[in-house]
Amino acid sequence: MAGNDWLSTRRTELAADRILDAAGELFATRPPGSVGMHDIAQAAGCSRATLYRYFENREALHTAFVHREAHALHHRMVEEINGIEDPSRRLVAGFLTSLKMVRESAALRAWFSTGDAPIGAEIAEQSDIIKAMSAAFVVSLGPDEPESVDRKARWLVRVLTSLLIFPGRDDEDERAMVEEFLVPIVTPGVTPAPRRTGQPAQGQAAQ
Repeated sequence: MAGNDWLSTRRTELAADRILDAAGELFATRPPGSVGMHDIAQAAGCSRATLYRYFENREALHTAFVHREAHALHHRMVEEINGIEDPSRRLVAGFLTSLKMVRESAALRAWFSTGDAPIGAEIAEQSDIIKAMSAAFVVSLGPDEPESVDRKARWLVRVLTSLLIFPGRDDEDERAMVEEFLVPIVTPGVTPAPRRTGQPAQGQAAQ
């Protein structure tokens, strides 16, 4: 019985992957928001009834696709920065590598296009799985308080999706922003100087 259960589960995973592969081919050429379940079923060579057996709606399929691609990207990024021990250098390398990998993937790049609703940013913001991967990256930079890890992880996701939607002028501009603004805040042991109580905010004249 256990063997049959395992086989059934494995077949389900293979079928779901086949559907997501077909969806990825469509996402690489068309805005994700314009790809319907009928299109995906046709590309995967299955009926809509079969498609809905694995994914109850388009939102569920979108989430599954982004999670699968994010897992793969995360593992590739970790492999690329393996051996970089300095927290600041590891942060810069990991962040910029992730940015580059998303942009190099036609199936993922479209999720952050300004010409269409940036569905990828919305999924990333709401996904506990993506936040968990981001938190694991923050922890790899050094010891930190759990509450701080959570905030930094959520902020890294927001900064990454922001640059995917609104890129910097060029690679050097983005690297400079990461080194100037991300490193002092995210790298353990380096925090911005607190503003004194009553001190006017930047750009606000003192009364």
